[in-house]
Amino acid sequence: MEKLYEAEVTTLAGRNGHAKSSDGVLDVDVRIPKEMGGVGGATNPEQLFAAAWSACFGTSVTVAAGIAKVKIGEVSVTAKISVIHDSGNFNLGAHLLVNIKDVDYDTAKKLVDATQSICSYSKATKGNINAIYEVLPNE
Repeated sequence: MEKLYEAEVTTLAGRNGHAKSSDGVLDVDVRIPKEMGGVGGATNPEQLFAAAWSACFGTSVTVAAGIAKVKIGEVSVTAKISVIHDSGNFNLGAHLLVNIKDVDYDTAKKLVDATQSICSYSKATKGNINAIYEVLPNE
């Protein structure tokens, strides 16, 4: 097994702090969202996770299309990450909405299904997060 890349981010003061990557590209304040009793006004771990997962999934759709030898257009993925409180426990939920231009719905559905076994975030969260993958029809 070969490590291709390693991201390094240090966060000070947790959900009400600051996160900075070792290369300085990511340099953001982190705050608890207002909806969870915080002050808001900055990003939060769920937004960062949603950005990471949606980016990875979008790229993985193009990989799945290449494997299937299907020509596709632009891919957009919206990831909604929810914090769920249940009987004193906190969990995450995910809803990924995927639009693949220039293919019919059935082809897009097959590609999204295949992508779940390609995307490293989908594989890492499988069985740990209730994830819904929704294919959006082209208009």
